[in-house]
Amino acid sequence: MYNTNINNSLLLWYDKHKRQLPWRDINDPYKIWLSEVMLQQTQVNTVVPYYKKWIKNYPTLLSVAESNMDDLLKLWEGLGYYSRCRNFFKACQIIKNDYCGIIPSNINEFNSLPGVGPYISGAVMSIAFNKSVPAIDGNISRIMFRYLGLRNKTKHNKKRIISKLITFIKLRPGDIIQSLMDLGSSICKSYSVKCGECPLSHSCKAFLHGFPLKYPIQKNKKSLPKKNIIAGFVQKNDKMLIVKRKDGGALGGLWELPMIIVSDNSNTSLFKTSLKNKYNLNLKINNKIGDIIHSFSHYRMNIAIFNCENVSTRIDYSSNNNIIKWINRKEIDNYAFHKANHKLFELLEKNNV
Repeated sequence: MYNTNINNSLLLWYDKHKRQLPWRDINDPYKIWLSEVMLQQTQVNTVVPYYKKWIKNYPTLLSVAESNMDDLLKLWEGLGYYSRCRNFFKACQIIKNDYCGIIPSNINEFNSLPGVGPYISGAVMSIAFNKSVPAIDGNISRIMFRYLGLRNKTKHNKKRIISKLITFIKLRPGDIIQSLMDLGSSICKSYSVKCGECPLSHSCKAFLHGFPLKYPIQKNKKSLPKKNIIAGFVQKNDKMLIVKRKDGGALGGLWELPMIIVSDNSNTSLFKTSLKNKYNLNLKINNKIGDIIHSFSHYRMNIAIFNCENVSTRIDYSSNNNIIKWINRKEIDNYAFHKANHKLFELLEKNNV
């Protein structure tokens, strides 16, 4: 059944109130796809400057495919969830090589690309290609739970949401999807609502029941697990040591000061042994510089950083090693570091190290 009244209400509201965003009102699947990748688990206001800078440097899909991972990660630096960047790069290379540089509008082909899941697929198919494919992010999910008066996030209820959403997106599917995103960001929020301004309120069961904020039931957030870490500011002849994380994982491919996970981050002997085994370096650990705490989405880092000196007799500072480099501080901006490591740099500056 086609919800004509609901569809028209959403479109009228959207045409009048939609957010002005740099990836809106354009007909470029590459730019739309990029924006949705960046927006995953990230606020719009955070994404906008990253998106603009990316498009300035990489205006086309082919320019991404012909770039390299280190340069892309540097541009992504600070946005987090770096696997998004790595997967987007791989997907662009596949499209260049297998699809003549043209993003496939066939949903099965698009779904086969790295990093493309149900939401990205639905958003790109509906917004970029005007196909009636549902896309459900956190905002849309919350709105649909409230609209249908569903409190529990069961598999059955999630299927009901998808079925209902499909009936909404027969006309201008991309605009309907974006209208729901905008409603969720401005009117139908997690902990506040403006039902008097909502185009769906006349048929929203949560509103009609009188307690919209009780839909859906919110799960209590679990406390983040902690990781105790020792990091070293390792120096030799005005150079400092940075190492590259292995590809894969949340921070794969990024650079950082050498660090290891430990049960006790005062046990520096483990750190010395680790760097000896990994990089054949002999360390003299001087003083503790300080501590930082940084939370990622799934865990929290408690990092103790120590001032260290490399007493190895032979070091090739000119080595173009892909996993270990000796740099001076002026070169920091040439490499992509995660946010926790930038906190360590700030601690070094604060302590005049």
